Amino acid sequence: MATVILGTQWGDEGKGKLTDILCPKAQVCARAAGGHNAGHSIVANGVSYDFHLLPSGLVNPNCMNLIGSGVVFHVPSFFKELATLEEKGLTDVHNRILVSDRCQVDFDLHAAVDGLEEVELGERAIGTTGRGIGPSYSTKAARSGIRIHEIFDEAAFERKLRQLAAGYKKRFGDLLQYDVEEEIARFKEYRPKLASYVVDAVQYMRDAQQRNYKILIEGANALMLDIDYGTYPYVTSSNTGIGGVFTGLAINPRKVENVIGVVKAYTTRVGGGPFKTEDLGEVGNKLQEIGREWGVSTGRRRRCGWLDLVVLKYSCSVNYYTVLNLTKLDVLDTFPTLKVAVAYKTPDGQELDYFPSDLGLLDQCEVVYKEFEGWQKPITNAKTYYDLPKQARAYIEFIEEFVGVKIAWIGTGPKREDMVFRTVSGGMKE
Repeated sequence: MATVILGTQWGDEGKGKLTDILCPKAQVCARAAGGHNAGHSIVANGVSYDFHLLPSGLVNPNCMNLIGSGVVFHVPSFFKELATLEEKGLTDVHNRILVSDRCQVDFDLHAAVDGLEEVELGERAIGTTGRGIGPSYSTKAARSGIRIHEIFDEAAFERKLRQLAAGYKKRFGDLLQYDVEEEIARFKEYRPKLASYVVDAVQYMRDAQQRNYKILIEGANALMLDIDYGTYPYVTSSNTGIGGVFTGLAINPRKVENVIGVVKAYTTRVGGGPFKTEDLGEVGNKLQEIGREWGVSTGRRRRCGWLDLVVLKYSCSVNYYTVLNLTKLDVLDTFPTLKVAVAYKTPDGQELDYFPSDLGLLDQCEVVYKEFEGWQKPITNAKTYYDLPKQARAYIEFIEEFVGVKIAWIGTGPKREDMVFRTVSGGMKE
């Protein structure tokens, strides 16, 4: 059976930590979409590990890991990340990672184009990581991209990459600072090293399911960055929701037992785009500093604000979470008053309890907040739900009631053990 972990907001909710906690029970940990723009941080045995392209399941020495067909794959980052994990003491990583031969290759060419496209957008820039994710998915959709299995047909690979580079050169001219022959030369080195990791992932996943392996699927980014359901165009270029899991991994929908939505106890996002509860003053600064809100992948400081339950309810309506994991609740320990968004009020006074697709309408709306009394005491040492202050429990229970999904996991600190598990009816059992 499979458990899926997905981000409910704009990413950076703490999915990697839950993946790490659940991995000891899994035989396979898989990524379905995105690329090395993901950033998952795990603290285990006193060591901090950062994951970007690789699944976080590599922390568990008994877990196989798969980069699925829906991922865009940057070869240099793959080898660099494996080397970094080895340097930090993880063993046997090379024998516990497989890559689908259907993945699109994310070239340095794509990264160069990514930066130029952002410059073109000017004030409307998306705020991408600059790692070529969007251009990689664009060439995939245009059917001009290159898949991993094509790397091993050297002549065809070189012809297609030169053709791709020539097309971009026509568009950008001398603005495109890129040497296609240099990248081709590097792939002569990558080709023999990469071969041992590449697998037909459709066959691999079929076999894993027939053997009833426990499969853990690690989402990248989050629902509000989904190419179809996020705050378009301020989104990533893949399906980051439940749909991307099925297309990216070819998993049997009937094998999915749990869909866990990971939600931060407040809200953050990176890059451009709407963020109705963003606070540019004291509250936002305090959340940023206490929560250490800067990106694992980019180092960029995240925009911060109160929890937006309109966003969370919308996210639940798309991904149909079976349970939620509320993370970083401890960041709110010192706030005397907490606020959560419960509706958006339009200029004519109508209250919307859903997230509209029209960003122009969204921009005109005012946020309707509900206030809560803070608990103003540290919660990191809480081991059970009733160790939490009553104000914290009231906050949790209001979230559950509003969105109609129970919260089974509550993060109370940065470490692996700083997580309260709560058995909920109809949800997961530990």
